[in-house]
Amino acid sequence: MADRDQAVHRIQGILGDPGWTVCLVGEEQSGKLAQVTAGLRHRPDPAGGGKLITSGFSYWGLESTVAWAHACNDLYYPVMRESIGSFSRRWHAMGTALPDGPLHYVSLGPGTGQKDQALLRYLDSRGQSACYIPVDVSAEMLRLAQREALQHLHVPAGDVLPVQLDFSLPRNLDRLSTLIRRTVGDEPVLYSLLGNTLANFDSDSQLLALLADKLLRPQDRFLLEIANTADQGDAAARAAAQEYENSPRFREFVTSALMQYTDLQIDMNSLTCEGSVEDDRALKIKVIYHNRTGAQVELTLPDRSTVPFPDRDTIRLYLSRKYTLPGVEKMLAEARVVKAGQTHDTGHAAFDRPAFGMTLLMLQSAEAPRTPAGPDPFASSGPRV
Repeated sequence: MADRDQAVHRIQGILGDPGWTVCLVGEEQSGKLAQVTAGLRHRPDPAGGGKLITSGFSYWGLESTVAWAHACNDLYYPVMRESIGSFSRRWHAMGTALPDGPLHYVSLGPGTGQKDQALLRYLDSRGQSACYIPVDVSAEMLRLAQREALQHLHVPAGDVLPVQLDFSLPRNLDRLSTLIRRTVGDEPVLYSLLGNTLANFDSDSQLLALLADKLLRPQDRFLLEIANTADQGDAAARAAAQEYENSPRFREFVTSALMQYTDLQIDMNSLTCEGSVEDDRALKIKVIYHNRTGAQVELTLPDRSTVPFPDRDTIRLYLSRKYTLPGVEKMLAEARVVKAGQTHDTGHAAFDRPAFGMTLLMLQSAEAPRTPAGPDPFASSGPRV
């Protein structure tokens, strides 16, 4: 036992060197590659409802990670750049909704790590910081996020545990829940799903309900950041799509997965961003690659098999949404969570552009005692914190 304790101590000493990153791999990676291949084998559909690269795989791999980091700093991609820039201010207004005492932080999809740094710095200033557990399907994204999140912070190596895992799968959430509870015991956990990540999933409402059911205990909190819209017309849907269309770096990001998983020669003129109204709940944005060559193309997939890509066929590369008030309220009710706090930023509407913004929600289990929620974030067109 003493020898084992000494080995653990030596390993922790090594991990104090920022050049090393420890990571728990929570699932078989070859199975993820099979999922990518299966998505690219779907039936032809000129409308973008067939072949696809599902959400997490847009960020899976070194090329995609680097491309995403570049896109987040693109002046022509205000969706993420402004979200990162305003996060610290919006988050500080939420601090009163946190429980007292040590608080472990589990970041689901940490992105570039800049928002996690703001959270960790705030918790440290209040003497509440404990374990930091970032979770992502991409090992490269975890390393990028961890380096940024811990910059200039003195967090012991033993308190940082990156986990490579697809948190959208029920069986993976069971394993993650067991890991977290064995690590923290009964102490409260702050979970986060930031950057409008929820909107990237086809079954977004079901995912939020799954996360709440599998992870959230009465003493825990869940920080959810989503894009919002007060306008639900077709013109607003087109404007939402245009935000993505205008960014060269975002276009490079969404096609990086296609370049990584197929041998397709990319033509940026064959990429479109299409907006639509999704009932009364959201504006939906799909980023679609079209075969406009006039002929069928044979795609070579990661397993070296080929699949036909007929003329006018499509591959959906990315999915996002901007949510309405009814859409948000319905998702929260289905997930059986209540608001413990909220902040809201609404962009300034122009004559040719609706007002889009970001909403930050502090959620807790409906089983927990209710605390007063903040004001209705959709009631005013001005920023509210």
